[in-house]
Amino acid sequence: MRDLSNNIGAKLAVAPAVLTATTNGLAIDVKDFGSCAFVINTGAIAGAGLFTAKLQESDTGSSAWTDVAPEQITGALPAALEASSSAKAGYIGYKRYVRLVLTLVSGTSIAAGAVAILDHAAKRPVA
Repeated sequence: MRDLSNNIGAKLAVAPAVLTATTNGLAIDVKDFGSCAFVINTGAIAGAGLFTAKLQESDTGSSAWTDVAPEQITGALPAALEASSSAKAGYIGYKRYVRLVLTLVSGTSIAAGAVAILDHAAKRPVA
């Protein structure tokens, strides 16, 4: 069987927590990787918390974040995050940095976290 763990990168995108406000994820540097996907995991929703998810991109990773165009996203982020579920979407854009944004639309909170999975590494094995 082929080894997967030494051929992909995994980076924390949103630290697992009970989110009560819009949360900008960490900047993920996609340099030296040919593809990137985000996996969002949710737990309980309190107070009818309604959260949405979107991807943003940047050249610097510290400013000038813009929403990723739909044609640069593979798969589909759900219209609303559901309790105790997983969702995934890939980024095929051209900027060096990408991040996940979880937006509070209404309600109280959601337990959520996310990881970025990077593949097609320029150098292997991936640390």
